[in-house]
Amino acid sequence: MMSAVTEQRPTAMQRATQGDADAFAMVLDPLLNPAYRLAAVMLSDRMAAEDAVQEAAVKAWRNLGQLRGDESSLRAWFLSIVANECRMTRRRRWWSVVKLADVEPDRGRAGLSQEATTDLRRAIARLSPDERLPLVLYFYLDLPLDEVARTLRVSPAAAKSRIYRAAQRLRSDLTLEEVS
Repeated sequence: MMSAVTEQRPTAMQRATQGDADAFAMVLDPLLNPAYRLAAVMLSDRMAAEDAVQEAAVKAWRNLGQLRGDESSLRAWFLSIVANECRMTRRRRWWSVVKLADVEPDRGRAGLSQEATTDLRRAIARLSPDERLPLVLYFYLDLPLDEVARTLRVSPAAAKSRIYRAAQRLRSDLTLEEVS
């Protein structure tokens, strides 16, 4: 008898779509760190990244009914909202000074020297936001290709092509920097 009651209990995602703010916070919580990391790289400014993620969370809450699919598509949907918020932030008139973000380094990637990290950050900052986004999603956030495609709202083949072209551009910028 008790197992039948627990089976009918709605999931956190279902409760969130029904307007439960606590359930929404619980579902969104694991996505906030990747969203912040994405925004920090896209905007190169810690405070602007925090604002973008906060705005994206509010928009996600307001538009949760538009989410197609289940909880598995939530990450791609939310990261696309964050990416759009970053694009809108960069388009605003006051956005004229670009600062490097103070993103905590991934502990598993401690092998890069400080100089190499600085060169890489400069090269990434020179990419357009549309070039930077697929690289950040795929290499920095380690999203699978199909999720990168859903976040970018393109086919997996188009996402793979965008990653390749952006990586080629990044590689050429780093090569030029080494020579000079």
